[in-house]
Amino acid sequence: MKGSRAGALLAGLTAALTLAACGVPPSDVIEAGEPASGMLPPSPKPPVPTTIALYFLHKGELRPYLRRIGGPGDYGAVVRLLFAGPTTSEATTATTELPRLTDPLEVAIGGDDTLSIHLPEAVPPLSHPAMLQLACTVANMAPPLAMVPAYGNQDGASAAPPDTGQRSPAHSSVRVFGDGWTITQSADSCPDSLQP
Repeated sequence: MKGSRAGALLAGLTAALTLAACGVPPSDVIEAGEPASGMLPPSPKPPVPTTIALYFLHKGELRPYLRRIGGPGDYGAVVRLLFAGPTTSEATTATTELPRLTDPLEVAIGGDDTLSIHLPEAVPPLSHPAMLQLACTVANMAPPLAMVPAYGNQDGASAAPPDTGQRSPAHSSVRVFGDGWTITQSADSCPDSLQP
């Protein structure tokens, strides 16, 4: 047993001399936080907020009202926001022809550049202004609209920026399916700019 202790002592002394000979100075224990526990997968990045235009009516004319949403390209979320109507601050100038829905709707994108909206049962056919609200809102959901900075108001509503330029439409028309009826509306008669 004495031989094994002596050998261990000799090995430790040899290691200390080797380290000292290499210029590594001795040090005390350094506290460096939590011990390593393995690699963690990268957490998913939250979506970048995007400014979109919801079209409501102001004195009977279509006008854009800018809102912030979680991320670009969520047509279902935007259509649901539009059906929910103006916020409290927007309602001072905005009205809507779209009915408030109590049941969920379905949104799908067709291969013919048309966005299809399936309304719940018992919703009557939509008026022409309501269809224009849908078509113009959906048509303006394309870059560079996602890059428009928000000029915030309360309740998530935003004022229009000073100069936003033309938008290239994402979808040229909207088709709404109701209980026994279907209406298609193109975005051809939508306002060209987001100027209020």
